[in-house]
Order: sequence, then C-alpha cells, then structure tokens
Amino acid sequence: MASSHSSSPVPQGSSSDVFFKKEVDSTKHIRNVQSLPDVCPKEPTGDTNSLCVAPSLVTDQHRWTIYHSKVNLPAALNDPRLAKRESDFFTKTWGLDFVDTEVMPSFYLPQISKEHFTAYQQEISQREKIHERCKNICPPKDTFDRTLLHTHDKSRTDLEQVPKIFMKPDFALDDSLTFNSVLPWSHFNTAGGKGNRDAASSKLLQEKLSHYLDIVEVNIAHQISLRSEAFFHAMTSQHELQDYLKKTSQAVKMLRDKIAQIDKVMCEGSLHILRLALTRNNCVKVYNKLKLMATVHQTQPTVQVLLSTSEFVGALDLIATTQEVLQQELQGIHSFRHLGSQLCELEKLIDKMMIAEFSTYSHSDLNRPLEDDCQILEEERLVSLVFGLLKQRKLNFLEIYGEEMIITAKNIIKQCVINKVSQIEEVDTDVAMKLADQVRMLNFPQWFDLLKDIFSKFIIFLQRVKATLNIIHSVVLSVLDKNQRTRELEEISQQKNAAKDNSLDTEVAYLIHEGMFISDAFTEGELTPTAVDTTSQRNASPNSEPCSSDSVSEPECTTDSSSSKEQTSSSVTPGGVDMMVGEDMKLTDLELGKLANSIQELLFNASDICHDRAVKFLMSRAKDGFLEKLNSTEFITLSRLMETFILDTEQICGRKSMSLLGALQSQANKFVNRFHEERKTKLSLLLDNERWKQADVPAEFQDLVDSVSDGRIALPEKKPGATEERRPAEVLVVEGQQYAVVGTVLLLIRIILEYCQCVDNIPSVTTDMLTRLSDLLKYFNSRSCQLVLGAGALQVVGLKTITTKNLALSSRCLQLIVHYIPVIRAHFEARLQPKQYSMLRHFDHITKDYHDHIAEISAKLVAIMDSLFDKLLSKYEVKAPVPSACFRNICKQMAKMHEAIVDLLPEEQTQMLFLRINASYKLHLKKQLSHLNVINDGGPQNGLVTADVAFYTGNLQALKGLKDLDLNMAEIWEQKR
Repeated sequence: MASSHSSSPVPQGSSSDVFFKKEVDSTKHIRNVQSLPDVCPKEPTGDTNSLCVAPSLVTDQHRWTIYHSKVNLPAALNDPRLAKRESDFFTKTWGLDFVDTEVMPSFYLPQISKEHFTAYQQEISQREKIHERCKNICPPKDTFDRTLLHTHDKSRTDLEQVPKIFMKPDFALDDSLTFNSVLPWSHFNTAGGKGNRDAASSKLLQEKLSHYLDIVEVNIAHQISLRSEAFFHAMTSQHELQDYLKKTSQAVKMLRDKIAQIDKVMCEGSLHILRLALTRNNCVKVYNKLKLMATVHQTQPTVQVLLSTSEFVGALDLIATTQEVLQQELQGIHSFRHLGSQLCELEKLIDKMMIAEFSTYSHSDLNRPLEDDCQILEEERLVSLVFGLLKQRKLNFLEIYGEEMIITAKNIIKQCVINKVSQIEEVDTDVAMKLADQVRMLNFPQWFDLLKDIFSKFIIFLQRVKATLNIIHSVVLSVLDKNQRTRELEEISQQKNAAKDNSLDTEVAYLIHEGMFISDAFTEGELTPTAVDTTSQRNASPNSEPCSSDSVSEPECTTDSSSSKEQTSSSVTPGGVDMMVGEDMKLTDLELGKLANSIQELLFNASDICHDRAVKFLMSRAKDGFLEKLNSTEFITLSRLMETFILDTEQICGRKSMSLLGALQSQANKFVNRFHEERKTKLSLLLDNERWKQADVPAEFQDLVDSVSDGRIALPEKKPGATEERRPAEVLVVEGQQYAVVGTVLLLIRIILEYCQCVDNIPSVTTDMLTRLSDLLKYFNSRSCQLVLGAGALQVVGLKTITTKNLALSSRCLQLIVHYIPVIRAHFEARLQPKQYSMLRHFDHITKDYHDHIAEISAKLVAIMDSLFDKLLSKYEVKAPVPSACFRNICKQMAKMHEAIVDLLPEEQTQMLFLRINASYKLHLKKQLSHLNVINDGGPQNGLVTADVAFYTGNLQALKGLKDLDLNMAEIWEQKR
C-alpha cells in the first residue's frame, strides 16, 4: 500500500480543496512574466489553416482560460479606453456612458453630520482599544476551519510518535550510528540462554516499526485524499496536454526552420564579409605593429645621433614616446624586455649631460670678453638646454648659474685691477705682491679711473645676465602658457564628450521605443573598420625625430597613442627660435610660477653680487683712511659715480641694492664728520685770531653774496683776471643794505654756502649737514659772545679793551648771519622729506639766540653810556659858566659814541640806540636836579640848567642822522606838586 501511494505523482489540479485554493489564489497577485514580442512576421507559406489552427508559443501564451475569470464589479465596469478618471471613488469606474448629475437632497431625510456619531465613537472607543490590544498579543488565526484544524492537530500528534531520526533529511541506514540507533544489537544477541527474551524483544521492535509505518501511510493517504480531485483532473487532462505539447513542438520546429532559412539568406553572407574585414584589420594591425617594432628598434641609434648634435629635447621626446609605446602597444614582447631599463639609464645619462652642458654654457657665456657686442651666446643652444632641463624637472640649474655669476664678478674686479696696475709705472709689482697692496699704491685719480672701469664692466655683465635670464624666463612662460591652453582644450573636450553621451543616450532610448535593432542603428552611423583604420593612419602624425639611414621612417609605423604624444605646439622665443613645447611637461603651474620668481630673484642677486664686490673693493682702499682724506670735490665726484652706478643697476635689474648704498652712506657720514670738524676748527682759529676790526670785502665775496641774492646757493666759479681788476670794498652790500663785517664772518658765509652745496651734491647727508650747520652757527654765536661781550678777546688776541666799535661791529655781523638764516632754512626745507620738517626748528632756535645776542650788545652800549652819565652828572653843579664842563664832557663822549657806530650800524638802529642813551641821560640828570633842589621856576638856576640842556640838545642833534631825533627834554623836571 505504501509503495502504491508513493509511486504516483501528486499533480496540482483545480479543486475545491482548501490547500489547492490557497495555492491558486496566491498566484493571482503575481504578475506573469511576459516574453518578447514576436519578431518573426507570419508569412503565407503553406497551408493557411494550419498556421491559424496550430498552437503558437507566442500568441497562445496569454489565452484566456476559466482561471482568469473575475467577479469584481469595478473591474468589470472599468473601461480602459476612458482617458480621464472621475475623482469620485464610487463612480470613477462606471464607464463613458455614465453622466454624473447632481442629486438633489431628500426632504424626508435628515442631514447627518459628524456630531451624530460622537456618542457612538465615545462608546466604542474603549472596546476598540481592548480589541487592538488583544489582536497584538494573540497570534493571527489560520484560514482553515475548525474541523480541518482538529484533524491536522490529530495527525501531527500521531506523527510525533515517530522518532525524529526517521524525519531527518540525511537518514541513511548505511551509516553505522543511524543503523545502531534504529536496530540495536541487543535485540539480536542469542548467547547466554536469553534466546526467548531476545526473540520477544525483536518481535516488539518489528511491531513498533510497523506501527510507525502505518502512521506514515495513514498521513500520506490522508494527504492524497485531500488532493484526490487534483489527481483525477491530472489524469483526465494528461492526453490533452500531450496533444498540446505535440502541436507546440511542431510550431517550434517550424519556427526554427524559418529562422535557419533567414540566417542562411540574410546573415551568413554579411557575417562572412564582417569576418573578412576583421581579418584584414587584424593583418593591418600586425603589419603596423611590426613596422612600429622596427621603428622602436632604431630608438637607441637615433638617440645617439641626437645627443651628438646636442638635441637633448628631441632625444628626451623620443625616449618618452618609445617608453610609452613599450608600455601600451608593445607590452609583453620578449625581444624588448630590456629596452625599457636601457632607455631609463640613457635618460639619466642625458640628465647628467644637460647639467654639465649648462654649466659649460654658463661659464663660456659669463667669462667671454666684455667688449663683445653680442649679449646672448648661442641662443638656440640655451633654449634647447632649458627646455630639456624643464622637461626632466632639473630645476637646480639656476643655482649653477648663480654660482658662476659670483665667480665672474670676482674675476671682473681682478682683471680690471691687473690691467690698471700694468699701465702705471709708479706701481712696483715686485714690492707689492698682492693686488690689494697694489691698489693702495694708486692715487685718487688713478683709483677713481679703476673704479669707473669696474662699474662699466659690471653694467655690461648685468646686461648680459639680464638678457640670458630673459630667454630662460620666456621659455618658462611659454611652457606655462602651453599648460594652460592644454587644460582649456581638455575642458572643452570633456564638455563635448558629455554632450555627445547625452545625445547618444537619447538616440538609444528613441530606438528602443521604436522597436528597432540597436546594433543595426549603430552600424548605420559608424564607418567600416577598414575606413576607420585608414583614417586613423592618415591622421597620425609621423615621427619627427631624425633617424639613421637604416631606420624605418614611414608615417605608417606610428600608432594613434604614439602620435598623440608627438603633437606639439610651437612657441617663438624672443630670439626668434622656434621650439616645440612637448605635451608631457611634468611641471605644474605652481612650480613654473615659482621658477619664474626664482629667475627674477636671480637677477636681483646678480645686482647684489656686483654691489657686494664693489663694497669690498671700496673697503679695501678705505683701510688706510684713504677715503676719509678726500677733499670735498673728490668725495663729491666719488659719490656721484657711485650713485650713477646704483641707478644704472636699479634700471637694469628693477630693484635697488642696498649694500653699496649703505657703504656710500657710511663713507658720507665719515666725510660729513671730517668736513664739519675741519670747518669748525677753521672757524675756531679765525675767531681766536679775530681783532674785531672792520675788514675790506674782496670782490669774490661780494659776488658770492650776489649769487645768493639771485636764488643760487652755490659757490661761484673763479674768474681769473677779473678779480684782480676790482678793488676790495669797505662794506658788504646785501640786497641794498650795507654791512660792515669782520673777516671771520666773510669766511663763515663761504663755509655756510659750502654746507649748502654739499647737500646738493650728496642728498643723502642732508639731515646730517643740517645738524652740523646748526652746531656751527651756534658755535659762532657762543664763541663771539665770549670774545666780545665776555671780553675774551683781551686774553686771546691781546686787545687792550673792548670798544663800542667792536661791539657795534659784532652786532652787525650777527645781523648779517640772521639775514641768511631764512635762506638757508628754505634751501634745506626743499631737500628734506615731509616727515623730517621737524628738524627745521633748529633754525628757529638759532634765530632767537642771535636776536638775544644782538639785544645784549645794544644793552651793553647803553650801559657804557649809562655808567658815564652817572659818573659825570653826579658832580654836576648849577653855576656859571654856561655850558658847564660836565655838559661839555657829556657832549664830547656822545660825539665819540656816534663817531664809533655811525658807519657801522644803519641809521634806524643808530637813532634807536641814541634814544635809549638819551633816556638814560634824562634819568640821571633828573635825579641830580632833584638832589640839587633845582626846579622849573624860572629862576637863575633854572636858567643855567636850561642853557646847559639846550647846549646838549644842540650838539646831539647836530650829529649825523640825529637831526630829527625827538629828545623831549622837558621830562627832566619833576612835576609841581
């Protein structure tokens, strides 16, 4: 029974059984896999009825059966032709004939709103919560009814009696453990008198196994009974299925025959043509590959030829192209397995050769004769070297050029010194072996000519360096420009490719939508393989590198990948050399920018080197104090030469070097100190020997003053012969005013003009000169005050006394200096920076000191007469004769005073001075008359005093320039009480 049930298959038929319904219903929600549409059109070949009646695998796969029936009313009413669905849920599937009309509300039905359901919702909400909680806790109920569930539970209980070992999928009795578990040996052991018991146990085991078998058979029979209708249906439809499969097999065979005919007629010829074309293309590729191998084989001889002509860039390009071809197109070829390493070693050798070649070029370029007019030596060679070094990222070649510049600058000075010393007979080279000692034996004109020659050679040297660095800079900029243009072209190409991909996607989508074969559509828009190959060969540029006589130089030997590296753009250097900027430059824009800045810095360094060497040459001559001993003219000449050299180097290199300028400033400061000390010492000697007498004014000093009046603060040129005809003048005329001066003041004026002219010649010492000049003017003021007012001239010069004439002459000299202080101030102000204007306050202080000194001299003159009046009027007695002796002495002293100062001081100052003297006279006379009790009462004493006063007034007004002086003698009388 078990064998009969287990041998028959269990088909899945259509039945009302629960299990069968569940399986059928579950497939309703699964979308059937649809096959491709029938691409083979039906042709009327043969019997038309057979074509129509015969089953088709394509057309019959979606035939409607009873299993496709639906009982869904909305699905039956749903019209697929309806373009617009109604928004109403209940009427949207009612078809096209349904017209949605507005239904009038009934008058008998009340209007129901949400408020009517509020009480119900409140009542049912608690129950709903309990129901939801129970539903979450309890498992979902099965779809089986209670009877089937009870039966299923009973069968499960019966099956649980069967040991689990029989239910294992890997159950096999050939396994010793499984066999021992199912049939223990204890039931089969008959030894030891236990045969009856063992036979009973074996029988019990057999019954137990039979029971297990019955349980399983019952369950199997039950399962078969549940699916009995499916079995019967499968048996009844077996013959129908066999007929259907037979018809299907015949349709498939017919379809295959048609496909075979179509393949033979339409595809075999075309495919054969394509195979032939592919074979031809492969042959062409093999031929080109062999020609490429022949070309690569000639790489090393070609590189040797290029290196022999110093074509480093061409050799490097050829090596790079060959290495790329080896890696991409000739990879894995056994005969070229060592060529890559050989080319790498050759590339390293070229690097060393380029460095050595550039060092040789730098030495020959910088050390050629400076008289040569050509600024650039072998421009093509330089450009080729620079391109090669940039290609190999050897950026340290600028350091080589910088070291060569230092050596060349030293050699320039050395050669100039040797040439100059050899031309001078006074220099004994046997005594002075070192060049520095030989230079120290030169006088200033010879040394100055040597320095001028060195500066001129340095200018030529810097011009050559600038021309060479400009060529290098232009090469770097051309490479940078090429990188930028290449980047722009790549961006444009990427944009075009992106646009092309978008259009291709659109075309593919269109072809799929139209139902065309995509491969056919692509074939229409493409060239044949032969045409494509020919076009690529025609567009590939030939190898531009020179080859030896036995090398293969046809254009066909290059491939697309190798020719892409050969395409280069031409850039013209300033010298007119056309160089090819390769595509494989490894430098980034940042590195090229830093290199360009380094080139500019190298030019600045060249200027600094020249200035440093010039400073060392200058300091070697200054060791013995030679520069400090120069006079003003020589130092100014030297300063102008150095300033000219500094400006020339700044114009060439674009930056001012500070080393030589600092040395010049240092020497200028020493020169200013010596200049000032010499003139201060000279002024001190003049003052110590000055007797304070009026000196004659030579014509050259008058010319000097006149030039200052014309606005030119400079020492006038000497005119031989003209000064001998002109006699010295008694006074110095300055802008119409006469100044009686001493000789020291004339020389002081000249010294002041020397200070001003030195500022014009050496602008860098303006502030120092201003300070020194202020110190000089202060020194003259203080020293003259000590000698005249302080009576120091009595001991220094040996004067017997300081007279009023000495005092007046000193005052007039001070007034002359005060007259020129604003002129000097304006001269310095025009040459100072705005931030240095505060230094001009020194002139304000000096002017105040001079005015104070002049006022002290005037007070001293008044004090002299005041002491005289006190001495004479204290002995005055009112008695005859008239005029009295006292007044005669006073008038005599007044006349002497007037005679001493009238020719020295201007008329206005003389009048002011005598007004002050007269005031002192009236004060002393009034005091004496008060002491004598003489009043203005018209008595005899009053008459005598009036006669004496009239005598005094007459004599005073009779003096020169005092006629209109208002003496106001009535003030001598006290007012009546």
